[in-house]
Amino acid sequence: MLQKAKEKISAPNVHFFQADISEEWGFARQGGYDLVSVSLVLEHLPALEPVFQKAAAALQPGGRLYVGELHPFKQYSGSKARFDAAEGTQVLSCFTHHVSDFTEAARQAGLELLVLREYFDQEDRAGLPRILALLFRKP
Repeated sequence: MLQKAKEKISAPNVHFFQADISEEWGFARQGGYDLVSVSLVLEHLPALEPVFQKAAAALQPGGRLYVGELHPFKQYSGSKARFDAAEGTQVLSCFTHHVSDFTEAARQAGLELLVLREYFDQEDRAGLPRILALLFRKP
């Protein structure tokens, strides 16, 4: 995924890092970033608060945190992250985080919610939303 992102974006001010998001963020400068993006990873962590705290610390004032995750409604219906491997379909361990869990973790980290959007499969708004997208700002 990182390689694909690097192929698409070559701006000198954009940097990609591979790290364990649940560990210390040794790559991050305190208050040094305009944007932190977290995508399809938080469902694999039991607690949101540490990630939101680290992201808030890494953002400069006015900086944004983008969160894009499997919508909890999909999880309520039994959907989980999975991928196909040589040995068959692998289903990953997941933790359900409610929409209010995301907004509360952000509030506790001092972040303001700017945008909450739900994305549907093929814009089928009659079904459950697939992705929950949130954009927060550090005041």
